[in-house]
Amino acid sequence: MTKQKLTATTVTLLLGALATTATLQTPSTTRTVAFVGAKLFDGTGAALVDPATIVVSNGKIDQVGSSSTIKVPSGAERLDVSGKIITPGLINAHGHVGDTVGLQSDPKFYTAEHIRRQLQLYASYGVTTVFSLGGDREHGFSVRDALSKQPDTARLFVAGDVITGKTPEEARASVYRMADLKADIIKIRVDDNLGASTKMAPEVYRAVIDAAHQRGLRVAAHIFYLDDAKALLKAGVDFIAHSVRDKEVDAELMALLKQRDVCVCPTLTREVSTFVYETRPAFFDDPFFLRSVDAKVLAELTQLERQERYRTSKSGQAYKAALKVASRNLKALVDGGVRIAMGTDTGAPTGRFQGYFEHMELQLMSDAGLTPRQIITAATSDAARCLKMEGRLGTLQPGAAADFVVFGSNPIENIRHTRTLESVWIGGRRVSP
Repeated sequence: MTKQKLTATTVTLLLGALATTATLQTPSTTRTVAFVGAKLFDGTGAALVDPATIVVSNGKIDQVGSSSTIKVPSGAERLDVSGKIITPGLINAHGHVGDTVGLQSDPKFYTAEHIRRQLQLYASYGVTTVFSLGGDREHGFSVRDALSKQPDTARLFVAGDVITGKTPEEARASVYRMADLKADIIKIRVDDNLGASTKMAPEVYRAVIDAAHQRGLRVAAHIFYLDDAKALLKAGVDFIAHSVRDKEVDAELMALLKQRDVCVCPTLTREVSTFVYETRPAFFDDPFFLRSVDAKVLAELTQLERQERYRTSKSGQAYKAALKVASRNLKALVDGGVRIAMGTDTGAPTGRFQGYFEHMELQLMSDAGLTPRQIITAATSDAARCLKMEGRLGTLQPGAAADFVVFGSNPIENIRHTRTLESVWIGGRRVSP
């Protein structure tokens, strides 16, 4: 994650109310508010509703559907969103919040205030929920708990420490410690970093999975290789946190994934960050990016010496090739009926820009051959289902959290229209801009 300004360029919303309200205000989460007139993609797989009405009360969806059938309660505040489109808020199923500022990380940066700044940055780009898969410490847990009661930035879920251990006993002890802290999920890495490190042994990760399941926790696995993905699935892992990048996926992997509805989180932007700064990337001129970036970070990333290091990095060039494999595999998995959860691995001090890279991920998914509807579903309802939050997050249906985004143009027609974001609402509260 990079140090990015939290005062994003304000987009003025000319959304007059149907009653007497002149501008789109931020209602109290305890009041009943009706959003009237927008097209609605509710994330459930249903067809777009146009025009739609969403009635929000106490931070949750009370009613939702066609404006011709929804009766707005007497006394409710009415907000006119005619001509706009509303979707559930984006869910990043694999991000990180923590101790990174700019292109540096330091434990002293890991404060509640800094975590909230990062979550507000995510929210300013329409990301309303972040699953932080590793590196989470006390402040992360406390911010998560506070936001569960009064969300005023993106919601946070945490994995705690990435589990390590040379023996099954050590690994089990680490799992139990995270369970006692009430981690939301357990994270492991089964990867040798292109031969640069030692991979977690099968007897160790099997112990992790067993211990986590004993405590009612699911296990997410960082992988690179096809064979490791298969072995982990046979051992009972619950979530594949990166793409298979060494070879083409096959029927055996798809069968293993579908047997227990295990999801894959492609994190294509993770690969992009390893090589994209070998030259000055085109997105450095994108106003949607520039509204939140620290100019000092751009200056660092465009230094000729740094660019040369990217160009001559063997691992960077290997990951560049791996991105092509990952993209083909994403399309094959979707065509094979495997559920996908959008995620980015943003949050590392490698130029993975929180908020903006989520929209880049959506575009890369489109480049891989997915339709806009498939992509938005992967970033909303399927991401929620993959992380066992279905019914609570990721859809706009009665009883679900009132987490949604208002767009000026329809991203179901063109995925780049997610960049027409106009306002972001979490728990019925307007959080951005």
